[in-house]
Amino acid sequence: MNSPAPPIICTLAQHKKGSSSYTKMSYPVHCGIYSELSTRDFVFHFNLNNEIIRAKRKGGDWGHPHEWLKRTIGNDWVYYSTGGYTGVFEATGEYYLPNFRYPTNSILGGHPFRLKEVKDLSDNWHFLLQTIEESISFSTRQDSTTDRQRTFLKNVIEQSPEILKKRAKKLFDIIGGRISVLPPDARHVDYNLIPLTISRGCLYKCRFCKVKNNLPFTELSRADINSQLEQLKLLFDQDLPNYNSLYLGEHDALLSNHQLLLHSVEQGIETLELQNSNVHGNNTFLFGSVGSLLGAPTELFQQLEQLPGKVYINLGLESADQETLDHIGKPIKARDVVEAFHRSQEINRTFASIEITANFIMDGDLPTGHYPRILELIRDSLVHKKPKGTIYFSPLTFDQPSRARLFEFNKIKIVSRLPTHLYIIQRL
Repeated sequence: MNSPAPPIICTLAQHKKGSSSYTKMSYPVHCGIYSELSTRDFVFHFNLNNEIIRAKRKGGDWGHPHEWLKRTIGNDWVYYSTGGYTGVFEATGEYYLPNFRYPTNSILGGHPFRLKEVKDLSDNWHFLLQTIEESISFSTRQDSTTDRQRTFLKNVIEQSPEILKKRAKKLFDIIGGRISVLPPDARHVDYNLIPLTISRGCLYKCRFCKVKNNLPFTELSRADINSQLEQLKLLFDQDLPNYNSLYLGEHDALLSNHQLLLHSVEQGIETLELQNSNVHGNNTFLFGSVGSLLGAPTELFQQLEQLPGKVYINLGLESADQETLDHIGKPIKARDVVEAFHRSQEINRTFASIEITANFIMDGDLPTGHYPRILELIRDSLVHKKPKGTIYFSPLTFDQPSRARLFEFNKIKIVSRLPTHLYIIQRL
């Protein structure tokens, strides 16, 4: 008879205290409270609901010891690569480059999910945990440490891929569907946020856009919003204290009735107890548009300023050149884009806790006036460099890394008087 395989040696740190703030560092910073299970070959992280949230392999088969797989609340696996640290921080504002299994507009990075070691871990993590649990069960050790490991492994194995998929579906059912795109400012909290839908659709239905739906813009009622919040609180359950940020969807929350918007922020912070988070500070992220910003009274921003935390509003400006706007099918006037840009600068100067950021497009086949008009705004119209009001450039072409676009971006970034980064589209 064959003797059983020797037990896999593992260490377990439950309720490990990570960083209490999102800090931009050249090594991985894990926030909140989580549990870590480590073996000779792997490291796994789990949230307070015993759900897997991160994993990596040890040793030379793994790209870099600082690179991780992360599972989002939408049940996507994201591979965070260092990019060799060459230009990643300058291009994105972050030290780590997210790589996805779905098409996106990134002009950086490679295809880590094609690598055997990455694919095996993202696809087979549950089997690996079962193998570890079986190994411990065969162990002849009978002590409190082994018993604790067994109990913990039993709990995390119960959160199987099928269960996690159902939980993600429950999230989408609560908020009315999957979030197809998050604001780029959500990078400040590593996209760890709780989504709350307060309106659907967007205003313009631009022809070039690949990530927004065709629904007409409609607001939800306060009753709908309050119901979402109560259900979200139950869904996030024990892990709720690891979140400090809220996303108001869908694509133009700023266009919503302003009392509804203020209610959503205030009620969201209160119901979800974001001020009691293990991670310091509160943030609210939302999209706006040229029309919704120009139509918003100053009183709205004065009231937002009085609420807890920071508010990030991301505008899709796309271009300040009329020929380009017509070319991409954005039904607005260039003069309104210019006015919205200057209004955003005024708001950023006036309100300490509000930051309005803006997106412009990049492509290889745009009218000649596109980039000069942008430079008139982000360079010529400003006397000094500004710390707020980040400008994001979004390539129109998906899944086609391009040295030409990167060279184009770098030339603009050098002369811009505002923080300038690439917008890597990420869903929830």
